[in-house]
Amino acid sequence: MSNPVLNEKFIDRTQVGSEPLTMNGVLQKTVVLFAILVFSAAFLWSKGLQGHTDLVMACTTGGAIVGFILALIICFARKMVLTPLYAIAEGLFVGGLSFVMESIYPGIVQTAVLGTVMAVVGMLVLYSTKIIKCTERFTSVIYVSTFAVAGIYLVQFIGSFFGLSIPGIFGSGTVGIVFSLLVIAIAAFNLIVDFHFIENAVQNFVPKEYEWFFGFSLMVTIVWLYVEVLRLLSKLNSRD
Repeated sequence: MSNPVLNEKFIDRTQVGSEPLTMNGVLQKTVVLFAILVFSAAFLWSKGLQGHTDLVMACTTGGAIVGFILALIICFARKMVLTPLYAIAEGLFVGGLSFVMESIYPGIVQTAVLGTVMAVVGMLVLYSTKIIKCTERFTSVIYVSTFAVAGIYLVQFIGSFFGLSIPGIFGSGTVGIVFSLLVIAIAAFNLIVDFHFIENAVQNFVPKEYEWFFGFSLMVTIVWLYVEVLRLLSKLNSRD
C-alpha cells in the first residue's frame, strides 16, 4: 500500500543536509530499485519454467512476508540501506505471482505491465500539467481511501483462516470488477501524492540519502498498482 509513509510530518522531521536530494537522484534510485526487482522476479520466473513450482510458491509467500516487514522498518525507522533488500523481496513476490497468473491466463502479465506503465505515465502527465492538483483535501481523501482498502484486505485475510470471505468484491462478478477498478484508481492517485511529496522534498532541501526512501515509496505504489491490475485482469479472464 501507498503511501501514508509520506506526509507533511515527514518533511518536518527531516533535517537539511549539506547536499540535498534532486529529482534526477530520486529517478536514478528508483530505476536501480526496479532493476533489482526485475532481476529478482526474472530469477524466480526462470525457476518456475524449470519446474520448481514448490520453490516458486515458497519464495512468493516469503517475498511477500519479508517485503512487508522490511517496508515497516524502512517507513518507521528510516533505514534506507534496506531498500535494495526490499526490492529483492518484492521481486520474488511479483515474479512468483506473475508466473502463477501467466500459467493460468497466458498473456496476462504483458497486459498488466502495459496497463501499469500507462497508468504511471498518465498520472505523471496529469500531475505535471496541473490537471490534477495535490491539495490537502485530495491527499486526505486518498489516505482515507487507502486505509479503507487496507482494512478490507485485512478483514478478508483474517476471515480466510475461518473459511469466510467478504461477499462479491473478491469474485469475478460485476461487484468484484467495480471494486478492482476502484482500488486501481486509488492506487494510481497515490502516485499523485508521491510526486507531490517528492517535489516538496526537493524544494525543502531534504538530505540526499532520502532519494532511496522516495524511490522505495514509488516502488511500493507501482507494485501495488501492478498487482491490482493483475487481479482485475484475472477476474475478467475468469468470466470468459
